[in-house]
Amino acid sequence: MKIGLTLYTLRQFVQKPADMMETFNRVKKIGYNNVQLSALGRVDTHYLKKMLDKAGLLVCATHVSYERLKNEFDKIIEEHEILRCPHIVIASMPQDMRNEQGYKKFAEECSEIGRRILSEGMDLSYHNHAFELIKYSGRTGLDIIYDESDKNCLFAEIDTYWIQYGGGDPALWIEKMKDRIKIVHLKDMGIIDNTPTMFEVGEGNLNWQEIIDKCKHSGVEWLVVEQDTCNRDPFDSVEISFKNLRSMGLDA
Repeated sequence: MKIGLTLYTLRQFVQKPADMMETFNRVKKIGYNNVQLSALGRVDTHYLKKMLDKAGLLVCATHVSYERLKNEFDKIIEEHEILRCPHIVIASMPQDMRNEQGYKKFAEECSEIGRRILSEGMDLSYHNHAFELIKYSGRTGLDIIYDESDKNCLFAEIDTYWIQYGGGDPALWIEKMKDRIKIVHLKDMGIIDNTPTMFEVGEGNLNWQEIIDKCKHSGVEWLVVEQDTCNRDPFDSVEISFKNLRSMGLDA
């Protein structure tokens, strides 16, 4: 397993090409070698790849919208070929599908899309938030997605914070997705003013030893740091998470 960083955490610093280059260099200086592309501003993919190469960063995965994946499939495949990135992740599911029948339809459609992606030598995963843990007829939305989809065509990108926020157990969900999970999003949870709050990895209250152990035994390839909101400079936050993960014995 190797450490990565989703650029969503630094989204305000990757909206223009010049800012992207500066951000890539800062990320590399911290110690990250791998990034997941998310929330970037408009940039030509070839030029983006040149900047990443210059900074010495590899793209371990991306986040794409479900709508774009359905409507611009060939373009997305072309972009990932340029980036040499094998892992495509749906960032979230459409609002109007967040009901029992919608989850079933989403699972079916993701299986079909995932099958097409596999034929291109890549794979498709889904990134959860907390709303998927609402139950419908005794099953959570996330259960429906993975029960009703083809296990060979749709993989999981479990987000530790959002699973915990929704009342689930991140380690158990990672174990549940054994051999069907390549990427895990790592962010910690703590309390500020009696409110659940995102923390840097290792700075909150999640059981990281158990989470990392389950990742090791479930076939996870990438441990990707993500912190949607930071209570300090975002670059300081991603550095703290990186150093804490390295102190846990994980590879950059």
